[in-house]
Amino acid sequence: MTTDTPRPPPRPRFFGAWGPRELKGLFWQVLVVAIVVGVVGFLWSNTVTNLSARRITTGFAFLGREAGMPIADSLLAYNPRDTYLWAFVVGVGNTLRVAVIGIVLATILGTLIGISRLSANWLLSRLAAVYVETLRDIPLLLQLLFWYVLMQALPAARAAWRPIDGVFLSNRGLILPAIPLGPPQLWVLGTAAVGLAVVYLIRRWLVAQQMRDGKLRPVWPFAVSFILALPVLVSILLRVSWTIEWPQLRGFNFVGGLTLAPEYFALLIALVTYTSAFIAEIVRSGIQSVPRGQWDAANALGLRRSFMLRQIILPQALRVIVPPMTSQYLNLTKNSSLAVAIGYQDVVSIANTTLNQTGQAIEAIALIMAVFLTISLSISFFMNWYNSRIALVER
Repeated sequence: MTTDTPRPPPRPRFFGAWGPRELKGLFWQVLVVAIVVGVVGFLWSNTVTNLSARRITTGFAFLGREAGMPIADSLLAYNPRDTYLWAFVVGVGNTLRVAVIGIVLATILGTLIGISRLSANWLLSRLAAVYVETLRDIPLLLQLLFWYVLMQALPAARAAWRPIDGVFLSNRGLILPAIPLGPPQLWVLGTAAVGLAVVYLIRRWLVAQQMRDGKLRPVWPFAVSFILALPVLVSILLRVSWTIEWPQLRGFNFVGGLTLAPEYFALLIALVTYTSAFIAEIVRSGIQSVPRGQWDAANALGLRRSFMLRQIILPQALRVIVPPMTSQYLNLTKNSSLAVAIGYQDVVSIANTTLNQTGQAIEAIALIMAVFLTISLSISFFMNWYNSRIALVER
């Protein structure tokens, strides 16, 4: 008895697998791409022709020339004799200085306000609701101008407010005590950061071991060794001095300490309070998305409400909170460009000054777009990575 072995089906040709609908879709896609390329090419050719007719040079060679512009408040060291390229770098540093600190503070404040809206305390929940509804309905630019005018109305340096010892608030800004950071101090802080990463990896390994044999292994000895003991040892070996620099009033201004300029302080307050109102609603909706049974089970076990929120409710709510939270982080970063309205010299303000001095409008705008695109993509990449880490995995 012979059995006929089935023959494999014939391999279709490339275009044989395409039906009329697929070919029609391909045609329209190619047509749209061709139109877009043609429009971009026409605009580029027209721009180059007009710039040549007006004898305006193009290119980024101007970045190597001396800037000559003053930058009053900068995170990085700057001198007017530096190049335009370094001025842009300083502007990027000022933008990141607002964005990173603003994201951290807005997240903390928004989370607290969002939890307060769900509080059983009637007064606390109503105050949180008023905070959210008021700040969300007022344009950010008006809030920014309000805080800036309020900072300008503060008393002069000689009559500065002192909420606590060593802290001054005046029309010069917020002046705080500071620890001078040099190369030795940075080495110690870098050691602590590396120790934190090592402890994170060790903790993951210990959790994997516990899942394998069920034995609980404490991580605190490694944390004490790598995060506390190792930096202290490096500090002793390098003879690092951790002295606090206290601000002092000399003449009409303060000397020493950390000074937050009025422009920066007003911008930071406006961005944090405005964005935290939206984050509060995201947190509230995320908490309310957790099934009621989780609350009832935790209450039946007699768990404290703070422990319940921290260990049971919020970890589940993060899967709902993180995606819209990413949009708020991006909005805060892009809204920092409103700093030009109050004179804070971020990357947009420095690019505008460069444009006026050099006439390189296209290049300056392209640099601004590249900076914000890079920052936004970095935030999106990190948040998407974190979202994938906490996502539920179906078995």
